[in-house]
Amino acid sequence: MGQKINPLGFRLGTTQSHHSLWFAQPKNYSEGLQEDQKIRDFIKNYVQKNMRISSGAEGIARIEIQKRIDLIQVIIFMGFPKLLIESKPRGIEELQMNLQKEFHYVNRKLNIAITRITKPYGNPNILAEFIAGQLKNRVSFRKAMKKAIELTEQTDTKGIQVQISGRIDGKEIARVEWIREGRVPLQTIRAKIDYCSYTVRTIYGVLGIKIWIFVDKEKE
Repeated sequence: MGQKINPLGFRLGTTQSHHSLWFAQPKNYSEGLQEDQKIRDFIKNYVQKNMRISSGAEGIARIEIQKRIDLIQVIIFMGFPKLLIESKPRGIEELQMNLQKEFHYVNRKLNIAITRITKPYGNPNILAEFIAGQLKNRVSFRKAMKKAIELTEQTDTKGIQVQISGRIDGKEIARVEWIREGRVPLQTIRAKIDYCSYTVRTIYGVLGIKIWIFVDKEKE
């Protein structure tokens, strides 16, 4: 079998940069890593609770964390920040307060910024949330995948591959279905590929969604 590697980790240092930037002594490194994960989970849960229910997706593409001795800077990249701001005008301040309470930051300042992504459907996380919403509403998986590919075609990407695995349409035997449009060169390290894997809980069981988007080749 071909060995699969996470396309983002494979390209670190060439086309992909880290989502967390900080320095720690070896003995404190694991604490910092767990703290980052907790911050990300906390923000995702908060946004999910306070978004207008209609969309059903948080629309968070990624959360970047930069830590200094006295400051923690969290940048949330969102596809549709308007929905969050409309449903909760003071949402960001509230989120900041809650995070500070949760992690007991006494001598560290916490700063949260929200950045809007220009083409939300060119981002795999937002696409995966869209597909997950469709599957939960019992839309057939092929229709959901085709719709997702149509949405990315508007955002001038070079290629996209979508894979859904699990008990698709409630069948007894789990299987893997995938669909590809354009080219997705996973072996080329210079090719900038955006990737995400997403778990969706349906009434039949858990389905896994993986999305690879070929954005552009780095200029030589």
